[in-house]
Amino acid sequence: MRTLILLSCTALLAMPISAAPAAPEAEVSRVLAHTPLIDGHNDLAWELRTRFGSNLDRIDLARSTLALPVPAGSVPLMTDIPRLRAGGVGGQFWSVWIPTEVKGPQAVQMTLEQIDVVKRLCARYPELAMAYSAADVRRIHAAHQIACLIGVEGGHQIDNSLAVLRAYYDLGARYMTLTHVNHTDWADSSNEAPLHHGLTPFGVEVVREMNRLGMLVDISHVSPETMRAALAASAAPVMFSHSSARSLDDHPRNVPDDVLRLLATNGGVVMINFEPDYISDAHRRWSADHEAEKTRLSSPPYAGLYLGQPERIQQALAAWEQAHPAPPVPLAEVADHIEHVRQVAGAEHVGLGSDFDGITETPQGLAGVDGFRALLEELARRGWSEGDLAALAGENVLRVLAGAETLSARLRRERAPSQAILAPAAAEAP
Repeated sequence: MRTLILLSCTALLAMPISAAPAAPEAEVSRVLAHTPLIDGHNDLAWELRTRFGSNLDRIDLARSTLALPVPAGSVPLMTDIPRLRAGGVGGQFWSVWIPTEVKGPQAVQMTLEQIDVVKRLCARYPELAMAYSAADVRRIHAAHQIACLIGVEGGHQIDNSLAVLRAYYDLGARYMTLTHVNHTDWADSSNEAPLHHGLTPFGVEVVREMNRLGMLVDISHVSPETMRAALAASAAPVMFSHSSARSLDDHPRNVPDDVLRLLATNGGVVMINFEPDYISDAHRRWSADHEAEKTRLSSPPYAGLYLGQPERIQQALAAWEQAHPAPPVPLAEVADHIEHVRQVAGAEHVGLGSDFDGITETPQGLAGVDGFRALLEELARRGWSEGDLAALAGENVLRVLAGAETLSARLRRERAPSQAILAPAAAEAP
């Protein structure tokens, strides 16, 4: 017996000791040391316009923006350079969105002004640098700067002109969202009843010209029919710059599972949005009830009772909110959407598209651009490998961007710039 015990102890001592699992924080730091974390969508440029008149002398992004005065009806800014650094951001697509109500040449002018804001930001702060290609992003990240890319958020911004589209590309725009919250003359939005049932022939030509240029086709904000039409028309991988999974939250802005499977075949990427209504089905339903209550209080007979007293409507709405508090939306629910896309489309087809400074609420733990690390750490705790975390953080969208660039080099040799125009009758139809 004594011999057996000695032998057993010897065997135990000879066994290799397993290394303790790496802490999530250490895993994420290793990933972000070699992979730029790229956020697909941030609306800071528009906030700079509305709050500061695009006068960059009136704000210092090198310091925290949390202490700045907040305009009535707004929320504190979610972005500044210290928080971008804290969140590990290595690349940012800055949206140059303008309202859909702005049409024609004025829309083009306003878009140019927004592009100018992004470029002036990069000229002003040495931590930021303009990027025009996947290789640029990697080079800038290696230099410990934050790569700045431009995204046009709505096909209305080209004023139905492929020449304007090409000009935006030459100025640095590397994606365009085909619609925003309203239909364009050639593509359907997710927010309105179907009009074109996808893309018109001119809409298909827009996608083909974007392929030729090397500009990513962004199908956030579009209807499912338009998603499918764009995936069928595009020879390059496409992106959803800021959308989430519809099977977890039945919001029209989110992506159905059948489209996620088509996206995997296309080679594209869906970058998960942090807007609570797009993440939590319970919060989406609460928001619908909240909007219905606001409408009720603003309609007869209440509107007559409160005539000339808007503060009483606000008091009544506040009382409703106290009785019906919004359901919390934790960071873990954002991680659930990321995991769902990985399950349906694959780890190679998911990314991050926060919509910071374009949303007025955020999930708990994701109040600003410093929250990205916490999200990656949550996934690390769920068992995500460093390879999958790197894919999510930036490798997937860099692959998509590089793929569009490679195809563009071939298409530019094969065909001239498109001369297609939208027939006047089609432009007047909506």
